[in-house]
Amino acid sequence: DKTGTLTEGRPRVTDVVPMNGIGENALLLAAAAVESMSDHPLAEAVVAATRERTGTVEFPIAEDLQNIAGQGIVARVSGQTVEIGKSRLFLKKPGDRLPDSVASHVERLQAGGRTTMIVRRDGEFLGVIGLMDTPRQSAAHMIQRMRELGVQDMIMISGDNQQVADAVAKSVGIDQAWGELMPDDKVAAIQRLRETGDVAMIGDGVNDAPALATATVGIAMGAAGSDVALETADVALMSDDLSLIPFVVGLSRQTARIIRQNVWISLGMVALLVPSTLLGLHMGYAVLFHEGSTIVVVLNALRLLGYRPAGE
Repeated sequence: DKTGTLTEGRPRVTDVVPMNGIGENALLLAAAAVESMSDHPLAEAVVAATRERTGTVEFPIAEDLQNIAGQGIVARVSGQTVEIGKSRLFLKKPGDRLPDSVASHVERLQAGGRTTMIVRRDGEFLGVIGLMDTPRQSAAHMIQRMRELGVQDMIMISGDNQQVADAVAKSVGIDQAWGELMPDDKVAAIQRLRETGDVAMIGDGVNDAPALATATVGIAMGAAGSDVALETADVALMSDDLSLIPFVVGLSRQTARIIRQNVWISLGMVALLVPSTLLGLHMGYAVLFHEGSTIVVVLNALRLLGYRPAGE
Protein backbone atom coordinates (compact mmCIF):
# COMPACT_ATOMS: atom_id res chain seq x y z
CA ASP A 1 0.00 0.00 0.00
CA LYS A 2 1.14 3.56 -0.64
CA THR A 3 0.01 5.85 2.15
CA GLY A 4 1.63 5.15 5.50
CA THR A 5 3.60 2.21 4.12
CA LEU A 6 5.79 3.40 1.25
CA THR A 7 5.18 7.00 2.29
CA GLU A 8 5.60 8.66 5.67
CA GLY A 9 1.86 8.88 6.22
CA ARG A 10 2.28 12.52 7.26
CA PRO A 11 1.02 14.55 4.29
CA ARG A 12 1.21 18.33 4.25
CA VAL A 13 -0.91 20.94 2.50
CA THR A 14 1.02 22.36 -0.47
CA ASP A 15 -1.69 24.14 -2.49
CA VAL A 16 -4.86 26.01 -1.58
CA VAL A 17 -6.95 27.05 -4.60
CA PRO A 18 -10.07 29.04 -3.60
CA MET A 19 -12.90 29.73 -6.06
CA ASN A 20 -16.10 31.72 -6.39
CA GLY A 21 -14.71 34.79 -4.66
CA ILE A 22 -13.74 33.29 -1.30
CA GLY A 23 -10.24 33.56 0.16
CA GLU A 24 -7.75 30.87 1.10
CA ASN A 25 -8.54 31.22 4.80
CA ALA A 26 -12.26 30.79 4.22
CA LEU A 27 -11.65 27.65 2.16
CA LEU A 28 -9.37 26.16 4.80
CA LEU A 29 -11.76 27.00 7.65
CA ALA A 30 -14.68 25.37 5.86
CA ALA A 31 -12.64 22.23 5.27
CA ALA A 32 -11.08 22.11 8.75
CA ALA A 33 -14.46 22.30 10.50
CA VAL A 34 -15.33 18.92 8.98
CA GLU A 35 -11.86 17.37 8.86
CA SER A 36 -11.30 18.08 12.56
CA MET A 37 -13.80 15.28 13.24
CA SER A 38 -11.65 12.73 11.39
CA ASP A 39 -8.36 11.06 12.37
CA HIS A 40 -7.30 10.36 8.76
CA PRO A 41 -3.76 11.61 7.97
CA LEU A 42 -5.09 13.89 5.20
CA ALA A 43 -7.66 15.36 7.60
CA GLU A 44 -5.01 15.99 10.23
CA ALA A 45 -2.85 17.74 7.62
CA VAL A 46 -5.71 20.08 6.64
CA VAL A 47 -6.47 20.93 10.28
CA ALA A 48 -2.79 21.58 11.05
CA ALA A 49 -2.37 23.80 7.98
CA THR A 50 -5.54 25.74 8.83
CA ARG A 51 -4.38 26.44 12.38
CA GLU A 52 -0.94 27.48 11.15
CA ARG A 53 -2.17 29.77 8.36
CA THR A 54 -5.24 31.29 10.00
CA GLY A 55 -4.33 31.19 13.67
CA THR A 56 -7.71 29.58 14.41
CA VAL A 57 -7.63 26.92 17.13
CA GLU A 58 -11.29 25.98 17.55
CA PHE A 59 -13.67 25.24 14.68
CA PRO A 60 -17.48 25.09 14.42
CA ILE A 61 -18.89 21.75 15.45
CA ALA A 62 -19.72 19.47 12.51
CA GLU A 63 -22.85 17.33 12.74
CA ASP A 64 -24.30 14.32 10.85
CA LEU A 65 -20.81 13.20 9.89
CA GLN A 66 -20.63 10.63 7.09
CA ASN A 67 -17.33 9.01 6.18
CA ILE A 68 -17.68 7.60 2.66
CA ALA A 69 -14.95 4.98 2.23
CA GLY A 70 -12.52 5.78 -0.54
CA GLN A 71 -14.35 8.95 -1.54
CA GLY A 72 -14.44 11.55 1.20
CA ILE A 73 -16.44 12.98 4.06
CA VAL A 74 -19.76 14.84 4.39
CA ALA A 75 -21.14 16.79 7.37
CA ARG A 76 -23.32 19.73 8.31
CA VAL A 77 -21.63 22.84 9.67
CA SER A 78 -23.74 25.78 10.89
CA GLY A 79 -26.71 24.35 9.02
CA GLN A 80 -24.85 23.99 5.72
CA THR A 81 -23.82 20.73 4.06
CA VAL A 82 -20.07 20.54 3.45
CA GLU A 83 -18.62 17.83 1.21
CA ILE A 84 -14.88 17.16 0.97
CA GLY A 85 -13.25 14.47 -1.09
CA LYS A 86 -12.13 13.09 -4.41
CA SER A 87 -13.79 13.78 -7.73
CA ARG A 88 -15.87 10.58 -7.48
CA LEU A 89 -17.66 11.96 -4.40
CA PHE A 90 -19.31 14.56 -6.64
CA LEU A 91 -20.05 12.23 -9.56
CA LYS A 92 -22.62 9.92 -7.99
CA LYS A 93 -25.45 10.36 -10.48
CA PRO A 94 -25.43 9.89 -14.27
CA GLY A 95 -24.77 13.24 -15.87
CA ASP A 96 -22.94 14.71 -12.88
CA ARG A 97 -19.77 16.56 -13.83
CA LEU A 98 -17.27 18.85 -12.20
CA PRO A 99 -17.11 22.46 -13.34
CA ASP A 100 -14.29 22.98 -15.85
CA SER A 101 -12.46 25.31 -13.44
CA VAL A 102 -12.47 22.67 -10.69
CA ALA A 103 -11.52 19.83 -13.03
CA SER A 104 -8.61 21.80 -14.52
CA HIS A 105 -7.13 22.61 -11.10
CA VAL A 106 -7.54 18.99 -9.96
CA GLU A 107 -5.80 17.73 -13.10
CA ARG A 108 -2.95 20.24 -12.71
CA LEU A 109 -2.33 19.35 -9.07
CA GLN A 110 -2.50 15.61 -9.68
CA ALA A 111 -0.05 15.92 -12.56
CA GLY A 112 2.34 17.43 -10.01
CA GLY A 113 1.97 14.41 -7.71
CA ARG A 114 -0.51 16.05 -5.33
CA THR A 115 -3.42 14.35 -3.62
CA THR A 116 -6.47 16.57 -4.12
CA MET A 117 -9.45 17.37 -1.93
CA ILE A 118 -12.41 19.20 -3.46
CA VAL A 119 -14.56 21.28 -1.11
CA ARG A 120 -18.24 22.03 -1.79
CA ARG A 121 -20.72 23.79 0.49
CA ASP A 122 -24.47 23.69 -0.17
CA GLY A 123 -23.84 22.87 -3.82
CA GLU A 124 -21.24 25.63 -4.36
CA PHE A 125 -17.65 24.59 -5.04
CA LEU A 126 -15.35 26.51 -2.71
CA GLY A 127 -12.04 25.27 -4.11
CA VAL A 128 -9.40 22.57 -4.18
CA ILE A 129 -6.75 21.68 -1.61
CA GLY A 130 -3.57 19.89 -2.72
CA LEU A 131 -1.51 17.74 -0.38
CA MET A 132 1.70 15.77 -0.77
CA ASP A 133 3.03 12.83 1.19
CA THR A 134 6.77 12.15 1.25
CA PRO A 135 8.08 8.68 0.30
CA ARG A 136 9.98 7.02 3.13
CA GLN A 137 13.74 7.39 2.78
CA SER A 138 14.14 3.65 3.34
CA ALA A 139 11.57 2.67 0.70
CA ALA A 140 13.89 2.59 -2.31
CA HIS A 141 16.55 0.60 -0.41
CA MET A 142 13.89 -1.87 0.77
CA ILE A 143 12.66 -2.41 -2.79
CA GLN A 144 16.24 -3.04 -3.97
CA ARG A 145 16.85 -5.54 -1.14
CA MET A 146 13.65 -7.39 -2.04
CA ARG A 147 14.85 -7.72 -5.62
CA GLU A 148 18.15 -9.12 -4.35
CA LEU A 149 16.13 -11.70 -2.43
CA GLY A 150 14.46 -12.75 -5.66
CA VAL A 151 11.14 -10.95 -5.21
CA GLN A 152 10.66 -9.36 -8.62
CA ASP A 153 6.89 -8.84 -8.85
CA MET A 154 6.13 -5.84 -6.64
CA ILE A 155 3.02 -3.73 -7.15
CA MET A 156 2.00 -0.59 -5.30
CA ILE A 157 -1.75 -0.20 -4.74
CA SER A 158 -3.44 3.03 -3.70
CA GLY A 159 -6.77 4.73 -3.48
CA ASP A 160 -5.08 7.85 -4.82
CA ASN A 161 -5.18 9.17 -8.36
CA GLN A 162 -3.20 7.11 -10.90
CA GLN A 163 -0.84 10.00 -11.66
CA VAL A 164 0.00 10.40 -7.98
CA ALA A 165 0.46 6.65 -7.58
CA ASP A 166 2.77 6.54 -10.62
CA ALA A 167 4.89 9.40 -9.26
CA VAL A 168 5.38 7.71 -5.87
CA ALA A 169 6.05 4.30 -7.42
CA LYS A 170 8.68 5.76 -9.73
CA SER A 171 10.43 7.53 -6.86
CA VAL A 172 10.86 4.29 -4.87
CA GLY A 173 11.69 2.02 -7.81
CA ILE A 174 8.46 0.06 -8.25
CA ASP A 175 7.50 -0.74 -11.84
CA GLN A 176 3.75 -1.15 -11.38
CA ALA A 177 1.28 1.11 -9.60
CA TRP A 178 -2.46 0.53 -9.42
CA GLY A 179 -4.27 3.71 -8.42
CA GLU A 180 -7.85 4.81 -7.75
CA LEU A 181 -8.66 1.59 -5.87
CA MET A 182 -11.47 1.48 -3.35
CA PRO A 183 -11.04 -0.97 -0.41
CA ASP A 184 -13.12 -3.57 -2.28
CA ASP A 185 -11.00 -2.99 -5.40
CA LYS A 186 -7.87 -3.75 -3.37
CA VAL A 187 -9.38 -7.06 -2.28
CA ALA A 188 -10.29 -7.88 -5.89
CA ALA A 189 -6.74 -7.03 -6.99
CA ILE A 190 -5.27 -9.40 -4.39
CA GLN A 191 -7.69 -12.14 -5.45
CA ARG A 192 -6.62 -11.75 -9.10
CA LEU A 193 -2.97 -11.99 -8.13
CA ARG A 194 -3.60 -15.09 -6.01
CA GLU A 195 -4.88 -16.89 -9.10
CA THR A 196 -1.29 -16.93 -10.40
CA GLY A 197 0.59 -17.51 -7.12
CA ASP A 198 1.05 -16.57 -3.49
CA VAL A 199 0.76 -12.92 -2.51
CA ALA A 200 2.13 -10.94 0.43
CA MET A 201 0.34 -7.67 1.19
CA ILE A 202 1.90 -4.88 3.26
CA GLY A 203 -0.31 -2.15 4.72
CA ASP A 204 -1.12 -0.18 7.84
CA GLY A 205 -4.60 1.31 7.71
CA VAL A 206 -8.21 0.34 8.35
CA ASN A 207 -8.87 0.30 4.60
CA ASP A 208 -5.99 -2.18 4.14
CA ALA A 209 -7.43 -4.79 6.52
CA PRO A 210 -9.64 -6.63 3.98
CA ALA A 211 -6.72 -6.88 1.54
CA LEU A 212 -4.39 -8.08 4.32
CA ALA A 213 -6.89 -10.80 5.18
CA THR A 214 -7.24 -11.84 1.53
CA ALA A 215 -3.50 -12.13 0.85
CA THR A 216 -1.58 -15.35 1.45
CA VAL A 217 0.46 -13.43 4.02
CA GLY A 218 -0.60 -10.05 5.44
CA ILE A 219 2.12 -7.82 6.90
CA ALA A 220 1.10 -4.84 9.03
CA MET A 221 3.34 -1.88 9.77
CA GLY A 222 4.00 -1.58 13.50
CA ALA A 223 3.62 1.66 15.45
CA ALA A 224 1.73 3.43 12.65
CA GLY A 225 -0.56 0.50 11.95
CA SER A 226 -4.23 0.69 12.87
CA ASP A 227 -5.58 -1.78 15.43
CA VAL A 228 -7.70 -3.43 12.72
CA ALA A 229 -4.69 -3.96 10.44
CA LEU A 230 -2.57 -5.33 13.29
CA GLU A 231 -5.31 -7.77 14.30
CA THR A 232 -5.91 -8.92 10.72
CA ALA A 233 -2.33 -9.39 9.55
CA ASP A 234 -0.32 -12.60 9.84
CA VAL A 235 2.87 -10.63 10.58
CA ALA A 236 3.04 -7.39 12.57
CA LEU A 237 6.26 -5.38 12.44
CA MET A 238 7.23 -3.94 15.81
CA SER A 239 8.33 -0.64 14.25
CA ASP A 240 7.75 1.37 11.07
CA ASP A 241 11.18 0.52 9.65
CA LEU A 242 10.71 -0.76 6.10
CA SER A 243 14.12 -2.46 6.21
CA LEU A 244 12.46 -5.07 8.46
CA ILE A 245 10.48 -6.42 5.51
CA PRO A 246 13.50 -8.01 3.73
CA PHE A 247 14.54 -9.25 7.19
CA VAL A 248 11.13 -10.90 7.65
CA VAL A 249 11.35 -12.56 4.23
CA GLY A 250 14.89 -13.83 4.88
CA LEU A 251 14.06 -15.00 8.40
CA SER A 252 10.96 -16.84 7.16
CA ARG A 253 12.96 -18.66 4.50
CA GLN A 254 15.66 -19.60 7.03
CA THR A 255 12.98 -20.82 9.43
CA ALA A 256 11.46 -23.02 6.74
CA ARG A 257 14.90 -24.47 5.96
CA ILE A 258 15.59 -25.26 9.61
CA ILE A 259 12.16 -26.84 10.05
CA ARG A 260 12.87 -29.14 7.11
CA GLN A 261 16.31 -29.99 8.52
CA ASN A 262 14.85 -30.79 11.95
CA VAL A 263 12.13 -32.97 10.46
CA TRP A 264 14.72 -34.99 8.54
CA ILE A 265 16.97 -35.26 11.62
CA SER A 266 14.08 -36.52 13.76
CA LEU A 267 12.70 -38.94 11.17
CA GLY A 268 16.19 -40.14 10.27
CA MET A 269 17.02 -40.92 13.87
CA VAL A 270 13.74 -42.82 14.33
CA ALA A 271 14.33 -44.73 11.08
CA LEU A 272 17.80 -45.67 12.33
CA LEU A 273 16.94 -46.56 15.94
CA VAL A 274 13.85 -48.73 15.36
CA PRO A 275 15.60 -51.40 13.26
CA SER A 276 18.79 -51.09 15.34
CA THR A 277 16.83 -51.82 18.52
CA LEU A 278 15.11 -54.78 16.88
CA LEU A 279 18.50 -56.09 15.83
CA GLY A 280 19.88 -56.00 19.35
CA LEU A 281 20.88 -52.41 20.20
CA HIS A 282 20.53 -51.93 23.96
CA MET A 283 17.46 -49.85 24.86
CA GLY A 284 19.56 -47.52 26.99
CA TYR A 285 21.72 -46.59 24.03
CA ALA A 286 18.64 -46.11 21.87
CA VAL A 287 17.20 -43.68 24.41
CA LEU A 288 20.53 -41.87 24.63
CA PHE A 289 20.74 -41.44 20.85
CA HIS A 290 17.11 -40.33 20.67
CA GLU A 291 17.53 -37.69 23.37
CA GLY A 292 20.78 -36.61 21.75
CA SER A 293 18.93 -36.01 18.46
CA THR A 294 16.40 -33.87 20.38
CA ILE A 295 19.23 -31.69 21.66
CA VAL A 296 20.59 -31.38 18.10
CA VAL A 297 17.14 -30.28 16.86
CA VAL A 298 16.85 -27.64 19.60
CA LEU A 299 20.36 -26.30 19.00
CA ASN A 300 19.68 -26.17 15.25
CA ALA A 301 16.51 -24.16 15.87
CA LEU A 302 18.37 -21.78 18.20
CA ARG A 303 20.50 -20.71 15.23
CA LEU A 304 17.58 -18.49 14.27
CA LEU A 305 18.41 -16.21 17.22
CA GLY A 306 21.60 -15.24 15.46
CA TYR A 307 20.07 -14.81 12.02
CA ARG A 308 21.42 -11.87 10.03
CA PRO A 309 20.45 -11.09 6.44
CA ALA A 310 23.12 -11.73 3.81
CA GLY A 311 25.35 -8.72 3.28
CA GLU A 312 24.82 -7.28 6.76
